[in-house]
Amino acid sequence: MSRRDDGAATVLVVAMAGVLMFVMAGLAAAGGLVTAQRRAQAAADLAALGGAADLDLACTQAGLVAAANAAVLDACEVVDRDVRVVVSVPGPDVPWTEVRVSAEARAGPAY
Repeated sequence: MSRRDDGAATVLVVAMAGVLMFVMAGLAAAGGLVTAQRRAQAAADLAALGGAADLDLACTQAGLVAAANAAVLDACEVVDRDVRVVVSVPGPDVPWTEVRVSAEARAGPAY
C-alpha cells in the first residue's frame, strides 16, 4: 500500500502565505509608527516655535499650531524664556487599542 502526497504542497503554501501575511502586518504597523512619530515630532517642533514667538500667549499659540498640524497639545510650560511642549498624534490603526504617538520639543528666543 503506498501513500500519496497529493495536496502536501498546498498545505505548505497556505502555511507560508499565513506567515507572510503576519510579517507584512508587522512591517506595516512598524512603518505606521515611524510615520506617526515623524508627524508628532514635526508638530511638536512647530508648536514650540509658535509658542516662543509670543511668550505672553505661548501655550495658546502652541495649541493653535499643534491643531493646525493635526496634533493635540498634551502639555505646555514656559520655563524662563523657553517654551516646552508635548504633543500627540494618532498612530496606526490597530483593532484592539487606540495608539497615540507623542513627541516633545523646546524652543526659545534667540539671544
